[in-house]
Amino acid sequence: MPDAIWIDRNHELPALARELEPHAWIGVDTEFLRERTFFPKLCLLQLSAGTQIWCVDTLRAGSLEALVPALTAAATRKVIHAARQDLEAFYLTTKRVISPVFDTQIAAACTGLKPQVGYAELVKTLLDVTLTKGQTRTDWSKRPLTRAQLEYAADDVLYLGEIAALLGARLRELKREHWVLEDCLALEDPRLYDADPNQAWARLRGLAQLSPAPRARAKVIAMWRERSARERDLPRSWIISDAAIFSIAHANPATPQALGALQSTSPALNEAFAAALLDELRGAPAAEMTDQEPGQDSRPTPQQKALIERLVKTVDARATELGVSAEVLAPRGELKALAMGQRQAHSLTGWRREEIGTRLLEHLD
Repeated sequence: MPDAIWIDRNHELPALARELEPHAWIGVDTEFLRERTFFPKLCLLQLSAGTQIWCVDTLRAGSLEALVPALTAAATRKVIHAARQDLEAFYLTTKRVISPVFDTQIAAACTGLKPQVGYAELVKTLLDVTLTKGQTRTDWSKRPLTRAQLEYAADDVLYLGEIAALLGARLRELKREHWVLEDCLALEDPRLYDADPNQAWARLRGLAQLSPAPRARAKVIAMWRERSARERDLPRSWIISDAAIFSIAHANPATPQALGALQSTSPALNEAFAAALLDELRGAPAAEMTDQEPGQDSRPTPQQKALIERLVKTVDARATELGVSAEVLAPRGELKALAMGQRQAHSLTGWRREEIGTRLLEHLD
């Protein structure tokens, strides 16, 4: 492994950006912490190009603005494995999305390797190199970093160029480069990393099963939690758990005592949070307190179950023909939604529409 260049001064970043500019590809990885915060705390930015690796101490280097032009240059491909969280950490630090992206996890799945393949497994599969992964639980905010931590961090970008070249060649053979291009382009949407708090209720599983009034209250609570977590930079669950949201939405407590009596709010909301939550529920317009949108029952009818199975068989058969996992074409949850009337689905757009979407529509029309 080449020795990584350690950078922890802001005035060093412009020179690094100039070194990166001529390269056709740049490997990118990040190390961040999020256990105690809402927003990821970016601690380290690892970059590779050619035969060189750089580790940028983002805690000490300050603003990364000098690197933005190099990491958003259209002529340079940014190779990242399982890119979404890395892109989010960088975006929330700079308000810019790294682009264009070549996600090696997405590319691997499109060539027939298993979806969600880890970086170490991919390196072993394609290069027959075994990586030491002993630092997965390390605290990247502590300084100085150990030699083992630095080697781990450098390894995460060392092989990205070779992997991208191998996957790119295979994609060209299969004529699937446009698959990866389309899916990676979707990762460059800033809305993925700075979501609207007013849509926070969409994260709640089982919301559709509630009757209209509790469903409306659950939405109000979820939006309040999102705003509170962002304002205080705390994990959502530290404000209030999903289970507590549903319990409060059902019980509709009117007083702090009634709210505190709900067992699902343990550990209990502190006094300020409890008062703020009750104020939010009382202050919501009456029209908002009964959800006017009909909830879609999560339990399919016998006819819908039969349709789901037909869709599953169709996807499985096509996936076998293409030599990829069925999940790449259309995950089962999406097929369930289609069978129950939803038509906003990835499998009906872009390259997936050509490969599987039209076949699914034959069952749906």
